[in-house]
Amino acid sequence: MPVVLIAVITTLDSLLPEDIFLGPLLIMAPAITASFEGPVLTGVIGLLAVAAQTDISLNSGVLTSRNALVQIGALAMLSALTVFFCLIREQRSRQLARVRSVAEATQKVLLRPLPDRIGPLRIASLYLAAEDEALIGGDLYAAARIEGGTRVMIGDVRGQGMPAIGEAALLLGAFREAAYQHADLPTLAAALNQSISRYHADVDPDDEDEARERFVTALLLEIPDEHHISRMTSCGHPAPLLLSRGHAVTVPSLHPSPPLGIGDMGPAGYTSDVFAFEAEDALLLFTDGVIEARNRGGDFYPLAERAAQWTESPPETLLHHLQGDLLAHVGGRLGDDAAIIAIHRKPIPHPVLP
Repeated sequence: MPVVLIAVITTLDSLLPEDIFLGPLLIMAPAITASFEGPVLTGVIGLLAVAAQTDISLNSGVLTSRNALVQIGALAMLSALTVFFCLIREQRSRQLARVRSVAEATQKVLLRPLPDRIGPLRIASLYLAAEDEALIGGDLYAAARIEGGTRVMIGDVRGQGMPAIGEAALLLGAFREAAYQHADLPTLAAALNQSISRYHADVDPDDEDEARERFVTALLLEIPDEHHISRMTSCGHPAPLLLSRGHAVTVPSLHPSPPLGIGDMGPAGYTSDVFAFEAEDALLLFTDGVIEARNRGGDFYPLAERAAQWTESPPETLLHHLQGDLLAHVGGRLGDDAAIIAIHRKPIPHPVLP
């Protein structure tokens, strides 16, 4: 396109009356090239533009005039400046690419993807960050394989940005260690609460009001391998959805406790709710960013109603449908981070007696 532009301007200048000068328009060629190419090709197009300007002045018989020399010199200087700024842009693009690569690697290490299978469970996870160029934010999830079962955590840190990511990183690290050390979910929740409280005290040692405004909602889930039940402890987090065959969606009874980081609570401050989780059923864990997502009319996303359409789908397909439906509901952009986990219990094979 820039070469064609130079040829057209040069041709038209030779055809138009002598009092009309199109040579100054040649600067458009290197300027356009810089928008989609690097400094080398931009410099080549700049040289072609200067050569075309020289040819126009030569054919007009004014090559040695002051006006022609000024035009040629100005075009050469502007082309050189365009190449210079193009070079700076390319260097910054490389720096940004390196920083983005490091950031993506860090985020992937922080929020490791959940395994597809843990014991008798099939698991799929989905994370949608509200901030541009971010892979994670203040939402979090993790799973741990313990003796005789699996423990899963999903949580939502109050706020967004780097402070929320730092708090999420702390809680993920605490869960990955404490999930193996405590016998029941209330004791595990109390240990996580202590970790978050210590973190707040270290970050804001002199600002108690600010520390009280920072908390994490979390749902802890324990799924035994051999028994078709599940135990859950909610720290201010919404209950999961239980998806059954026949497009049935129910909400297990939940007795929530305060979020993590609010008060010094021991295991007695947390309750453990038990509900049936049969073979071929699925659990849908989610954060507030899903159910509080609004469309242009201000309507919340009806997660239970939409999930009922795909209760027969495997976890990966279920989350694929929910992702497309959720983004369509909000017009393609979420106002808050959103995380969803789908857990499907496979039937336990029984040995065949001879």
